[in-house]
Amino acid sequence: MSTMSIGLTMFGAMLVLMAVRVPIAISMFVPGALGYIVLSGWDPLLAHLKGAVYGRVSVYDLSVIPLFMLMGAFAVQGGLSKALFDFANALLGRFRGGMAMAGVLACAAFGSISGSTVATTATIAQVAYPEMRRIGFSGRLATAALATGGTMGVLLPPSVTLMVYAILTEQNITKMFLAAYVPALLAAAGYILAIALVVRLQPGQAPAAQAASGREIATAAARVWPIMTIFVVVFGGIYGGLFTATEGAAIGNLLTFAITLIKREMTLDKLLACIRTTAQTSGMIFLIFIGADMINAALALSQLPAQLADIVSHLQISPMVVMAGIMVFYILLGCVMDEMSMILLTVPTLFPVIMGMDFFGLDASDKALWFGILILTVCEIGMIFPPVGLNVYIMNGLAKDVPMVETYKGVVPFLLTDAVRLALLIGFPSIALWLVHRLTG
Repeated sequence: MSTMSIGLTMFGAMLVLMAVRVPIAISMFVPGALGYIVLSGWDPLLAHLKGAVYGRVSVYDLSVIPLFMLMGAFAVQGGLSKALFDFANALLGRFRGGMAMAGVLACAAFGSISGSTVATTATIAQVAYPEMRRIGFSGRLATAALATGGTMGVLLPPSVTLMVYAILTEQNITKMFLAAYVPALLAAAGYILAIALVVRLQPGQAPAAQAASGREIATAAARVWPIMTIFVVVFGGIYGGLFTATEGAAIGNLLTFAITLIKREMTLDKLLACIRTTAQTSGMIFLIFIGADMINAALALSQLPAQLADIVSHLQISPMVVMAGIMVFYILLGCVMDEMSMILLTVPTLFPVIMGMDFFGLDASDKALWFGILILTVCEIGMIFPPVGLNVYIMNGLAKDVPMVETYKGVVPFLLTDAVRLALLIGFPSIALWLVHRLTG
């Protein structure tokens, strides 16, 4: 049996384990460990494990992940989501479908603080969904808009997935943050346009517009000062070079915690819940890291990534066709895997392939940033793409009166705008790179 065949067998075994709902970390670790034994033996495996686990979890750069996650937990417990939604709704309520548009913008704003797609979707939906249904939104549009809006947590800083990609590919986290903003704005604009078209073509999906008064808008705006303060201090300091992303996360925690105390939202039970949630989620992420490291080490021994890169380099096809194929591969992989696992498993294999090809004459740094944004965009799509769509399942758990098939029907217009956005990002890398070049030179 050739080493490449062993590598493919490991990969296939991993997908089978995931398909039967074995935990992601175990699904990657077990085939990787067995493959390592077949390729190298027991003693080398034990020698590898002795240093690999400590080497992974002791990396200083990874401390940014639990820090931003704790900041997001403080934001969730601090009741910041309702203020965001109320402000967005006051601005957009004058348009038919405005509350659904407000839900999308509130998801975007909250995602820029929490860094978590799941937390963003669940938090904003609990605030927005009952109100949307009360005033007459259809279950299809309400659940689809909120599930879709929540996906922007994958792309918007401080996205955990974005930071993991930057660490894996040794890219500057600040530049990755900058590269994500314009594509995220395109996503929000596309989703709002989709809502506008849906309510125009199917007026029964949303009630008539309800414009807010100037006083209501001013009152709602006054309540979002905590979010604006956190964003300006944390990300302004990071982009201004005053402190690193890790230091910014620590400062963000301090600010968010202080605001929850000022608002009298934080209790001892909530504080313990924040710490517990952060510890549990961080532990899960680090276990996935360890499992991904194991199978990636075994795949490296099998020389599958190198052979794959060599095969692709000798194919007489356009690099853009290769990129399109990789994007389709990610969409299909999203049917059995979450975005974090996809990044950890596939980037070490596919990143060298992309870096070895020429795309529009981009240098290595720009190419790495652009590829990261493309992957994260596809991960966003995977969060609502049938038949899995994690965000659809989250909404189904919160909106038990709406059949899941209705939500899947509702996300179709949003998926169409995602397809257009992905095509634009592939064809015009400058969309992702413009802000990076503008602010960092």
